[in-house]
Amino acid sequence: MKIALVTDSTSVLTEQEAKENNINIVPIPVIIGDKEYMEGINITSTQLFEMQRQGAAFPKTSQPSMGEMIELFNKLHSEDYEAIIVITLSSGISGFYQNLVNMKHNNPEYNLYPYDSKMTVRLQGYLVLAAAKMIKSGMEPEVILKKLDEIRKTIDEFFVVDDLKNLSRGGRLSNAGAFIGTMLQIKPLLTFNEDGKIVAFDKIRSLKRAVSKVEKLTLEKTAQLSYKDKLRLFVFHSNDLKQAEEIKEFINTNFPGKPVDVAEFSPVIATHLGEKSIAIAWMIDIEKLDLTK
Repeated sequence: MKIALVTDSTSVLTEQEAKENNINIVPIPVIIGDKEYMEGINITSTQLFEMQRQGAAFPKTSQPSMGEMIELFNKLHSEDYEAIIVITLSSGISGFYQNLVNMKHNNPEYNLYPYDSKMTVRLQGYLVLAAAKMIKSGMEPEVILKKLDEIRKTIDEFFVVDDLKNLSRGGRLSNAGAFIGTMLQIKPLLTFNEDGKIVAFDKIRSLKRAVSKVEKLTLEKTAQLSYKDKLRLFVFHSNDLKQAEEIKEFINTNFPGKPVDVAEFSPVIATHLGEKSIAIAWMIDIEKLDLTK
């Protein structure tokens, strides 16, 4: 079966990865004032924060228009793709996945397979790369999605935001009420729950202490994993490479020999988390999995 693979720009795949794996990347819009920017095309997280410092309007994000999606699916359909797998950012922070589910029912000719990563950034990106490997090996869509479920179960993360202004204003924190209005120096610890929604689970005084707590929690949680010999770890940051590099040193010390990806949050995600946000995440390393059968 000839299967097309589509994802959105929050997966932060490189141009080379997309080209080598025949991945179609749909940009997500970031709206600042009356101007629309396209993630991965004409805005970076650094530019986003610089515009904020210059007094730009509070950024908002949107979804790829369904008109654009139909145009892409028509193109793929005309190229004789018999099925289209679309791996999206978490449905807990975007309605994109649900819109694709609706489109699947309304447009059966595309043979769409929407898949909710329940994550974003490189965690989502590695799910996409895993799907690409399975497509190349000739697997059917149902089998691919089932294996993605197994990989997705290995993903976990903790992150800290410098303040909740962006998350609460954008409505992306499901239990914001319990954390708003606290002292300025209180830093919330957050994670994605099983529904792919961002939830705060603790609050620590000062960013430094919050990062230390996240590091401690990472050690405790990963020590219990059955696949800890196959771990891949991640450090994500919002315009705070110095902090990210310090956490990378902590990971290298405590997880010797394990691969570590350091990357910025994409502009769409940075819009909601704000500057100086930091995260530690992990998943099973897809490079150590046999995805050919």
